[in-house]
Amino acid sequence: MATKATIYKANINIANMDTHYYAEHPLVLAKHPSENDLRLMVRLTAFILNATETLEFTKGIDQDDEPDLWQKSMSGDIELSIILGQPDEKRIKKASGTSDEVIVYVYQDGMAASWFKQNEKILKRFKNVRVIFLSFSSDIQEICSRSMELQCNTDDRVLTIISGDSSIVVSMDEWR
Repeated sequence: MATKATIYKANINIANMDTHYYAEHPLVLAKHPSENDLRLMVRLTAFILNATETLEFTKGIDQDDEPDLWQKSMSGDIELSIILGQPDEKRIKKASGTSDEVIVYVYQDGMAASWFKQNEKILKRFKNVRVIFLSFSSDIQEICSRSMELQCNTDDRVLTIISGDSSIVVSMDEWR
């Protein structure tokens, strides 16, 4: 019998001074059995950084043919694909060919740097792909719970996520 996903609920209040986007999003996230808290929180962070009324989570970690998040136009065209971690060339190529813009968020320092070094030449072929390294001021898993109330403020490409008395600062370094 297959293990089912664990449901997480996050009510996020976003104030993004960089894009002038201000909204509240009640989200329901399904955490795949093989997904850890860090990856779940990186997915949530990617949503916060790119939030619009049409940005949505896809089927999840077990679907290699879809990004982790996407934004579609009213006609169904993919305007933005967001991939987390260290995708292979095939996944990047597919996302690049089907999306107007692709953002790859890498987040584990040593592994991310190694992946980027190995794939830097490959990435140059895709003009619509950006790679952004996310750096967290402390363990973002500390604020992960089945029910989250988060205040998220972005200014000068720095995101602060506040949960109760805890806060995490997320810095972004665009590698490509």
